[in-house]
Amino acid sequence: MNKSAKLRELFTEEGVIRIVGAHNGLSAKLVEKAGFDGVWASGLEISASYGIPDASLISMYQYLEVARSMNEVINIPIVADCDTGFGNAINVTYMVKRYEEAGIAAVVIEDKKFPKDNSLLDRGRQELLRVEEFVGKVEAAKAAQKDPNFMVIARIEALIAGLEQEEAQMRAHRYVEAGADAILIHSKSKDPQEIIEFVNNWDKDIPLIVVPTTYPMLGEKEIKELFGKIKMVIYANHGLRASIKAMEIVFSKIKEDQGIYDLDELIVPLNHVFDLQDVPQMKEKERRFLR
Repeated sequence: MNKSAKLRELFTEEGVIRIVGAHNGLSAKLVEKAGFDGVWASGLEISASYGIPDASLISMYQYLEVARSMNEVINIPIVADCDTGFGNAINVTYMVKRYEEAGIAAVVIEDKKFPKDNSLLDRGRQELLRVEEFVGKVEAAKAAQKDPNFMVIARIEALIAGLEQEEAQMRAHRYVEAGADAILIHSKSKDPQEIIEFVNNWDKDIPLIVVPTTYPMLGEKEIKELFGKIKMVIYANHGLRASIKAMEIVFSKIKEDQGIYDLDELIVPLNHVFDLQDVPQMKEKERRFLR
């Protein structure tokens, strides 16, 4: 079973699919090791790993190569954050072909204009694409895929842009009609009520996906109680934020102590790093094959 089929199967099972953001092979391995269902190839995390804003500054191939490198070292499916699809419907066609070839299980495209600002950026530029144009992107994506299990997920940014529930629902319905396999409804509100309202009003069989970064009080228990309409939750950027905090603490301590003699409780041993790199497996192959 390929990873697209694995993801499709997860959507048919009981419970909520839980995926976590990553930005390289190592962080993807840590997601898998922690027991999650899949990896979110996060646009924010990947951009941040380059040290630049999440604002459509790096190319499709840069995002793709990171997703590919993650996919090659894990056994769970990857859902790739593909921003606005890297251009118009023709760009989306090309993007789907390349991501599917790389073994990515699903792509998410959002209905904002290119170039975009991160959805959670204070005073960010959140300009929505015309509905008809985004419908064309969804249709192009579905027409381009070869594996029937590959998923195209439409991300609704109407609530992010400060528009009403009616606009978000209308857009979601249009994208489902265009062939979207799931709807990601996004919000930057600290109160989950607008997400709950959207879910309560959702009348399609197509599953919903949420990203509770700004409304963490909506836990999995509450998500499961929302009529079973929410099928996936994305913990989008917590690995990146945790690693930044950990490195800042360690680097500050090295500077303050003028040495590394008191770090053992703050860092993992090198053998743990080697294990994550699959060094024991490499050494076993050396024993078998090197002459």
